[in-house]
Amino acid sequence: MLAAALKDGTAHRPCAFEVFARRLPAGRRYGVVAGTTRVLDELRRFRFGPDELAIAERFLDAETVAWLRDYRFSGEIDGYREGELYFPGSPILTVRASFAEGVILETLILSILNHDSAIASAAARMVSAAAGRPLIEMGSRRTHERAAVAAARSAYLAGFSLTSNMEAARTYGVPSGGTAAHAFTLLHTGPDGPGEEKAFAAQVAAQGPGTTLLVDTYDITEGVNRAVRAAGPELGGVRIDSGDLGIITRQVRAQLDELGATNTKIVVSGDLDEYAIGALRAEPIDVYGVGTSLVTGSGAPTAGMVYKLVEVDGRPVAKRSSHKETHGGEKRSVRLAKRTGTIVEEVLFPRGATPTVPAHLNATELQIPLVRGGEQVDGLPDLEAAREHLREALITLPWEGLGLSNGEPAIPTRYDAPKETPA
Repeated sequence: MLAAALKDGTAHRPCAFEVFARRLPAGRRYGVVAGTTRVLDELRRFRFGPDELAIAERFLDAETVAWLRDYRFSGEIDGYREGELYFPGSPILTVRASFAEGVILETLILSILNHDSAIASAAARMVSAAAGRPLIEMGSRRTHERAAVAAARSAYLAGFSLTSNMEAARTYGVPSGGTAAHAFTLLHTGPDGPGEEKAFAAQVAAQGPGTTLLVDTYDITEGVNRAVRAAGPELGGVRIDSGDLGIITRQVRAQLDELGATNTKIVVSGDLDEYAIGALRAEPIDVYGVGTSLVTGSGAPTAGMVYKLVEVDGRPVAKRSSHKETHGGEKRSVRLAKRTGTIVEEVLFPRGATPTVPAHLNATELQIPLVRGGEQVDGLPDLEAAREHLREALITLPWEGLGLSNGEPAIPTRYDAPKETPA
């Protein structure tokens, strides 16, 4: 596309591209925007050096390769802030630039926003299901090594408390934590058989009694007895990774209390998702560890975002393909809420127009400036601010929007088209 547009002279026409999702994943009531900051960071580094150009030279003409060599984004970007809710049609990101500068950003932008928003949307449901109890992100071994770092960041944005991924702690400052694995217990197997108590004693010697011991390598009841003997009643926690967690955690809580370890926390893991977490809400569980269902497609289906050209030379352009129609022209958006703060509708309208807002509702504009003249705007919200914004945004959802059952989007999205003026 770039080579052809450079050749026919259309590459430098001013354009607007929009990122939006036509629909939410099946049954989801809302989505969470995540990855915006990562998009901006990658955009700043998006260059074509000698290695990249060597590949491009295999199939592109010299003019196009020369253009790529000098590529620097010089346009503007507006978008929803990280931690914002989105719904079908929400203009999550708007890129204003020449066709050439904007069109080659499609994969960069979508690969980040689709991944991070899918993770954050799934994580937010799990946080709601946990009803205030902490969650640890433990998905690094179930996804790509680089995706694992981004997933940890998105989960934290959505309300998870910790990650087991140390690179996410280094890169993004996400609080980290974790527990030992079964391998450490099995390591202490000796000629006399299992050495579970030796393993626990070694871990306590290294980490102190506040550590968390994995007690289900063998028999859970005996594992709890050994854990308390090794650490004393000040034992920080026990982790259970298998079995019927409802029944087992009730038994373990009673056993810990009988042993005097009344403040020892119970951490559970093992293929948990929002439905399993919700089902365990009444059980004596203190912390959930979530991995597979958070970082894989089964728990975090794609956000389904697309990147579409909507304006050329200030004039709207739109697809007419069946089931993939788009509204032409650059759009802005406001979210309408009752005086109580509960949101009721999102309204899209052409840039430069004024939306129709009923007098009894409050309107909040959703897009904010992100890039001007190719440079990132100063003072954009950081990860902690995005995390807090999402927490507050979820409170504004209608109560049924937080449910885990299948249903329509929590609020409708309406396009407020400009009125035709009679000739």
